[in-house]
Amino acid sequence: MKQKISISMDEKTVRKIDGKLDGNLFRNRSHFIEYSVRKVLGEKG
Repeated sequence: MKQKISISMDEKTVRKIDGKLDGNLFRNRSHFIEYSVRKVLGEKG
C-alpha cells in the first residue's frame, strides 16, 4: 500500500522534473520521484 507524503523542492528542480514528464516513461511528478528514490536505494520495480 502506498502512503501519501509531502516534500518541498526549489523551483529549478521542479522545472527539471517537469521537463522529464512525457506520459511514456514518467506519467507524473510522483512517478518520477518514486522511480528516482528507488534507483538511489537500489530497489527494482
